[in-house]
Amino acid sequence: MKLLRYLALAVMGVTAPHVQAQTPAASSSEILLQLKKLNVTGSVLYIAAHPDDENTRLLAYLASERKLRTGYLSLTRGDGGQNLIGKEQGEMLGLIRTQELLAARRTDGAEQFFSRAFDFGFSKNPQETFTFWNKGLVLSDVVWVIRNFKPDVIICRFPTTGEGGHGHHTASAILAEEAFKIAGDPRWFPEQLQYTQVWQPKRIFWNTFNFGGLNTTSESQMKIDVGGYNQLLGKSYGEIAAASRSNHKSQGFGSASTRGESFEYFKQLAGSSAKKDLFDGINTSWSRIPGGTAIQAAISKIIAQYNIQAPERSIPQLVAVYRQLQSLSEKNPETHYWKTQKEKELKAIILDCAGIWMEAAATDYKVMPGASIPVNTQIILRKKAAVELEQLVYAASDTAMQLQLKPNQLYAFKHADAVPVSQAYSTPYWLQQPHNTGAFIVDDQLMIGKAENGPALSEQVHLKIDGVRIDYEIPVVYKYTDPVKGEVYRPLEVLPPLTINLPEAVNVFRNGKGRVLSLTVKANKPDVNGRLSVTASGGWYADVEQPEIHLKSAGDEAIIQVYVEPVAGVPSSELKASVRIDGNSYEKSIRRIDYEHIPAQFTLSSATTRLVSIDMYKSGNNIGYIAGAGDEIPSCLQQVGYKVTMLNDDMIEQGDLSAYDAIVTGVRAYNTNPKMQQHYKALMNYVKKGGNLIVQYNTNNRISSVPVDIGPYPFTITRDRVTDEHAAVTFLRPDHAVFHFPNEITQADFDGWIQERGIYFATDSLNKYTKVLSMADPKENAQDGSLLIKAYGRGNFVYAGLAFFRELPAGVPGAYRLFANLLGLPVHEKR
Repeated sequence: MKLLRYLALAVMGVTAPHVQAQTPAASSSEILLQLKKLNVTGSVLYIAAHPDDENTRLLAYLASERKLRTGYLSLTRGDGGQNLIGKEQGEMLGLIRTQELLAARRTDGAEQFFSRAFDFGFSKNPQETFTFWNKGLVLSDVVWVIRNFKPDVIICRFPTTGEGGHGHHTASAILAEEAFKIAGDPRWFPEQLQYTQVWQPKRIFWNTFNFGGLNTTSESQMKIDVGGYNQLLGKSYGEIAAASRSNHKSQGFGSASTRGESFEYFKQLAGSSAKKDLFDGINTSWSRIPGGTAIQAAISKIIAQYNIQAPERSIPQLVAVYRQLQSLSEKNPETHYWKTQKEKELKAIILDCAGIWMEAAATDYKVMPGASIPVNTQIILRKKAAVELEQLVYAASDTAMQLQLKPNQLYAFKHADAVPVSQAYSTPYWLQQPHNTGAFIVDDQLMIGKAENGPALSEQVHLKIDGVRIDYEIPVVYKYTDPVKGEVYRPLEVLPPLTINLPEAVNVFRNGKGRVLSLTVKANKPDVNGRLSVTASGGWYADVEQPEIHLKSAGDEAIIQVYVEPVAGVPSSELKASVRIDGNSYEKSIRRIDYEHIPAQFTLSSATTRLVSIDMYKSGNNIGYIAGAGDEIPSCLQQVGYKVTMLNDDMIEQGDLSAYDAIVTGVRAYNTNPKMQQHYKALMNYVKKGGNLIVQYNTNNRISSVPVDIGPYPFTITRDRVTDEHAAVTFLRPDHAVFHFPNEITQADFDGWIQERGIYFATDSLNKYTKVLSMADPKENAQDGSLLIKAYGRGNFVYAGLAFFRELPAGVPGAYRLFANLLGLPVHEKR
């Protein structure tokens, strides 16, 4: 046999690793549940706007009690929200929340889908939402998902009438209702029909709710008890829901389990009438498919005879059902759909019944196009069953084997997987091109709706099980053993030979002065030798003193100094970097995300940085910073010349705070640091003695409250905000020092702000604080809680709901100047 020269046959005992934590082996009771699901042909699609909008208890109930194919379509990836666990914002936050949603779906048993809509931040109404989202484009995505998922029933989380609060919420319901009406009409989005077929769901509901002080439920509505207990899983649906929702860690949505009856309410919006149940009159048995009645009877017999202590005894009958599925005619699109879906389910059940475990593990987590990487493919049959390894196909090479697998023996095949020269670099498909304000750009129709990319490399395993060939695909992954975490898996990455990382996405230069930027060039393979070049647009000066790159080993890095200087009259520029190797130019930058609760994530993009020249003066230099949930303000302040010291709890309690001209608390510091109450006295004494304390926004809601004192006098943090970044700003106290020292602040300083003016404004019922700004979203009353200032002792206390955490990293000049004025508020005479 051709593979013998590559074959290393190992026979040993083995314990199941954490493998592919995304698809762990099923227990015998879980196999029985999957068999029961195999006998149901109904489907339901839940639609809302964001990660966390979904009703996880209802999803768990539909997936495991009703045994329906269940999906959640989140229109966005949550890119515009806040981050409780780190500094990531925008697209990087969307990456985190995508993985958190996938973890939630692995918990509750549903599937995950997305549209191309970009979460641009909080929106107060659907009209504003659709000024950013291309409504027709997002509608086409919803129709596309419906036509492919083919739900019998659609459920909206929110209504079209606005009770959901967020404009995205209302927009999601509007789009769901419109898509319900047109998904079955071939005149709508006909370009999709070369890949799929039209589909008309039977009915659509609104899942009414009672939370946030608003009760939209009614006893006149359809209601269903979803609080049951699933003996096969050993959990109630309330317990499953809590575990699912607790995956949303970047939002701080850890949830407590619920047990006992729990009703969900539904208002029907359109479709055939239903009185008692979501699926009234809808056939969810195999009889809906021509030739399906015999399959129903065969699966029912397998369930009746299933031996929970010996699942492998069901394999012959399961293989017989597989052959029945293969013989179904696909002339009917619905038959093709259910045949494809049930084959996928059945193949997984057969693997679990046989106790078959398969893995393809590479020796490194990265590989270059055109290169090859050693891979160890392992297979073990852990139950007594007739299984033959017929073929192993990797990197377009197929190898005949005809190897009869012996129970509980681990077979290992060492070989090299080649990566095609044409292989694209790994990066999330929706981030391969720069997105616009409201949507990601995805040119491949077949990728739209998918939660994430497929594996960079995969291998085909052809098994003959009980005499019938069944084909499987396994991803090539990388694994290693961590001394604390144990066995750790990560996806295989296809990368360029090197990456070039610039220090920040935006680099700020103060008062026309040049400075040195440090670029990091990292080798992804041995012996990288090249030359770095940089260019700056708009006439800005950029020079590399030592451009030659010599990196001996994969993983080696070189720090290259680039001197950059603004040019008068050109407020911004773009710096591009590239390295030329053997006539080829490489210009990719990499950004990585590493959290324990999700797989390693990264993006590749052009090695560019925006350069911004700001005319700004500062008073004081030494800034103390108390970290919160995570933001980029410290590095932003360092860019414009401040010395920033990160203050830990001991430094606050025992250190000399008078050394700092100002102290700033990071976003949500009072939500995330339980010792802030303990620090209250020290911080107030600091202010009394002449210091400036600037407190950035905190939240005060059911998820993240503020149980501590913040300022010298009480004030209340609200959910008020101004989401229009262009909203007019009124100076309530134009004579206040905050507008004059050390920078003169004018209306022009509020130009160019991004996403919003501010969030979580404050109210001051005792009128102890000075309110210096007023602003309003369109057609709303003016709000004056974005910036509260109080002279206290010789110093000043500030509560800032203004979105500095977004504006400074974006290089907004006016935000820098105003923040500098807050840091430099004048010391008062001793009172």
